[in-house]
Amino acid sequence: MMTFREEFELLLRACYPLIYIPTSEEERLETAIAECSKTLPNRSVYIWDFVDGYQDNPNNEGVGRRNPLQALEFVEQLPNNIGGIFILRDFQRFLEDVSISRKLRNLARTLKSQPKNIIIIAPQVQIPDELSEVLTVLDFALPTGTEIKSEIQRLLGATGQPSSDTLVDELVRAAQGLSLERIRRVLTRCIASHGRIEPEDVELILEEKRQSIRQTQILDFYPATEQISDIGGLDNLKDWLLRRGGAFSEKARSYGLPHPRGLLLVGIQGTGKSLTAKAISHHWHLPLLRLDVGRLFGGLVGESESRTRQMISLAEALAPCVLWIDEIDKAFAGVEGKGDGGTTSRVFGTVITWLAEKKSPVFVVATANNIKALPPEMLRKGRFDEIFFVGLPSQGEREAIFNVHLSRLRPHNLKTYEVKRLAYETPDFSGAEIQQTLIEA
Repeated sequence: MMTFREEFELLLRACYPLIYIPTSEEERLETAIAECSKTLPNRSVYIWDFVDGYQDNPNNEGVGRRNPLQALEFVEQLPNNIGGIFILRDFQRFLEDVSISRKLRNLARTLKSQPKNIIIIAPQVQIPDELSEVLTVLDFALPTGTEIKSEIQRLLGATGQPSSDTLVDELVRAAQGLSLERIRRVLTRCIASHGRIEPEDVELILEEKRQSIRQTQILDFYPATEQISDIGGLDNLKDWLLRRGGAFSEKARSYGLPHPRGLLLVGIQGTGKSLTAKAISHHWHLPLLRLDVGRLFGGLVGESESRTRQMISLAEALAPCVLWIDEIDKAFAGVEGKGDGGTTSRVFGTVITWLAEKKSPVFVVATANNIKALPPEMLRKGRFDEIFFVGLPSQGEREAIFNVHLSRLRPHNLKTYEVKRLAYETPDFSGAEIQQTLIEA
């Protein structure tokens, strides 16, 4: 898989005139683009925004200020033999304007033979239909562990604090999935508070991570407090989890074991599928991310696909982690017959391809109520390690469920209950129904 720099340089050499890069890390992206420009001849970098116009060049200072059409005309008016990379910040806001749209389509034709590239930087993909064929979307991934480590060491050096490998490793693990700007902000806050970075500051980084994930409006960061012992019954599933728990360790890596891929839990509502996802996260000491697949879909062209790539990028940046995909059957039921221009089909294709080919230690726990609603491709071997059916609990499993809930809800008089009788009197009750019965009793 190519890095961002390799892919970006390839697009420049291939004379792709219009490139759209969704990211909130303007500074980091612009630094990366500036580095790429040095490897190509005759490629100066021009940066434009609505407030200040073009910057960083005295000859063009302020050109296109508060005038996005003039910003495009500036690209067109430069001599054909003068190359350049033209970065347009927040330009997605003007793409619906008919004059901007028409000018971009005209430039898409004329710039193919010129060493010029227009780069639109925006927090999200917002591309009108008429521009979908001329704009190339390029993802800019979150910083790697190496980049994060370098930044942390730089900040530690700025404080004169000796660099402890243990502390740096803990900070890197905690900061994975955050932008460099957020990492700088939270660590600078720590330095301002007590003059140095302490191991206790890891919790501040984790809180920043929770806020960051919430703001994506795609994934939720779940605190996992449930334990394997909180699951009543499901002995085969629990046994599998206990046996596979060590597969994320360095010992497993050195032995050559692959990372566990994930589980598909199928069964009626209230039988403990969601509880199992939370318990896996707690038992394996991994962060838990919850995905509501409906959040992947947006109304603009390319938005759904971009959100899907963003979800994958974020999950992989936070790896090792548990990704809980809730009620996946409702999102992809009848995927081929949905009249949405193929958006659902493309999102589904991206997800199942990633499930089969992912190399990062993201353990996926997908839950479904109706296995018949799932496309056959989802059930193919290789997407998940195992598929477990979670049915209604048996007599013995109901006893275990009663014991779990009574120990929580009635801890002081637990022994006064006839658990066997309660289990016998509740045939065809799900775990959730048993819990609710005890709450209402």
